[in-house]
Amino acid sequence: MNKIAIFPGSFDPYTKGHDDIVRRSLTMFDEIYVGIGYNSSKNKRYFDIDYMVEKIESVYVDEPRVKVITYNELTANLAKKLKAQAVVRGLRNTTDFEYENSISQINRHLNDELETIFLITSPEFASVSSTIIREVHKYDGDVSEFLPYTL
Repeated sequence: MNKIAIFPGSFDPYTKGHDDIVRRSLTMFDEIYVGIGYNSSKNKRYFDIDYMVEKIESVYVDEPRVKVITYNELTANLAKKLKAQAVVRGLRNTTDFEYENSISQINRHLNDELETIFLITSPEFASVSSTIIREVHKYDGDVSEFLPYTL
């Protein structure tokens, strides 16, 4: 049986930190689904979701074990459909842990076969967040060093 994981997020935008988590996850899983979710708590995306799918797919053009999908449902339910055994999440700090731990508990309640794997962010990406990148980009700052593709 293939070991399958989902790496869910809004990825608005997808950063080198996200890419680092996926590449490190490939040592543990046979397939990784980068799942761009429609987040009900976020009003509007900065980057179009189809544009992000295209950009993320370009990062993994030579890595067939990574698939990019969009979804509009609970991650726990998507995992059942994809036969995924795990959700992979990156943690930059204790605030991330508190937030992600709560989500992992709910996911486990909804799908008792689903594990959450937390990977500590590599130090060079610990200060990078999609929120900060959006703000820099909005005011015409150069964000190229934070992204694994060209905007």
